[in-house]
Amino acid sequence: MKLLQTIHEYQQTKSTQPAFISQNASITYDELWRLSDQMAGAIDEIASDNAPVIVYGHMEPEMLISFLGSVKTGRPYIPVDISIPVERIVSIIESSKASLLICANEHTDLGLEEHIQVKSASALLSLRKEAPPSSQWVQGDDVFYIIYTSGSTGKPKGVQVTANNLESFTQWMCKDFPLGEGRTFLNQAPFSFDLSVMDVYPSLQSGGTLYCLVKDLVNRPKDMFEALGQSDVEVWTSTPSFIQMCLMDPSFTGELLPKLKVFLFCGEALPVSVASALIERFPQAQVFNTYGPTEATVAITSIEVTKDLLDQHDSLPVGYAKSDTDIVILDEKGQTLSDGEKGEIVIVGPSVSKGYLGEQALTDKVFFEYEGRPAYRTGDAGVKQDGLISCHGRLDYQIKLHGYRMELEEIEYHVSQTTYVNACVIVPFQPNGYVEYLIAAIVPTEHSFEKEFQLTSAIKKEMAGSLPAYMIPRKFVYLEQLYMTPNGKVDRKRIAKEVLL
Repeated sequence: MKLLQTIHEYQQTKSTQPAFISQNASITYDELWRLSDQMAGAIDEIASDNAPVIVYGHMEPEMLISFLGSVKTGRPYIPVDISIPVERIVSIIESSKASLLICANEHTDLGLEEHIQVKSASALLSLRKEAPPSSQWVQGDDVFYIIYTSGSTGKPKGVQVTANNLESFTQWMCKDFPLGEGRTFLNQAPFSFDLSVMDVYPSLQSGGTLYCLVKDLVNRPKDMFEALGQSDVEVWTSTPSFIQMCLMDPSFTGELLPKLKVFLFCGEALPVSVASALIERFPQAQVFNTYGPTEATVAITSIEVTKDLLDQHDSLPVGYAKSDTDIVILDEKGQTLSDGEKGEIVIVGPSVSKGYLGEQALTDKVFFEYEGRPAYRTGDAGVKQDGLISCHGRLDYQIKLHGYRMELEEIEYHVSQTTYVNACVIVPFQPNGYVEYLIAAIVPTEHSFEKEFQLTSAIKKEMAGSLPAYMIPRKFVYLEQLYMTPNGKVDRKRIAKEVLL
């Protein structure tokens, strides 16, 4: 695989350059390659099958070592962040049929031994096993990684991204964006969120250094800005929500990050106001808006955001498709629409995933062939005009919040499973065209709580055991019943109108 070969070359030509830096640790290209070799040998020694390998942690270098170690054995990896509840991890284990979970932190105790073989990364590296031959590496149409996203049935679904998918993406990033060579890339997104792929592999492909902002640091803004000021970051990748938070601090300017040359945004809509503020505060940097779902390998469109573009649009377009990819707009009957007509965005090309692991019915629903090429129905509404793509929200109940894609039905399922809930509808609050937070409209069971905030606290406490924090609604509204439409379906529009008053 070309990506792995390139990293190997950097081990020889840039052996002492840091490949990865986090708050408490760093590793060089030489260490990354040697240790991932040892990890590969250990995985081959203890894994009894070719099932995917789950890698659990939060931005430790051992996670990157384990990723590469896994694919060097021909096995895909599944990144799982520490923010993911144990119940959800069990669902991932059952879905993926993984037989090995590697903990990046040796002190982690998940209590999952009855479900899967659990080993710490340090224990595996201490075996000092030799790596398997390069002929065993993941390559071509082999699955490189699997990222689990929200599922409408209440269970997460695993998107399988192949070596070919990933190389199509990384080659585009390094060719079409001014990333240069040997630069420092910011990593803000957890590895279980596919936005992280936008910095991890372009950084390694170009001989750069990945600089990670760990969760604890982000939760301390003063310390975070101090760390950023010492980071020498040159390529910034994040969600628009994260940069919006940073812009709230007046010190967040080009003076804080004088070497910053490129901003890359994906995961949700980039507001005009945010882009405008960035251009004003960082006149030395270029700003790029991109678009793409996990199922098409991170991103497949891009456009540079300039003052002229801001003057021309009230909401920013997501750009033009990369050269090996086509975007078509289809109507409800699957017919191709003309320029300027709004319909469903369909992605066609080599970035399109091979589907959901173990979910053939779900795969068949949205993955298909379009004129002999792999295609994916995004469920996003959009318009194409002279090749320029604009997004106009979701066609279904799937939304993006702070860069995380989720399905409202999954959240509703888990809320409804809690003790004090009879029924639930989740309403996204989106006053400016993008989701700011979620509202739970609930018909409660009989309970003994005197105050609504006590009831809300009890429901949230139960939800924390099955959902990540970013999927838990911010606001709770209590109703006597859910309104229904004449045909017997929940009247979501009426409910939304009432709770948004």
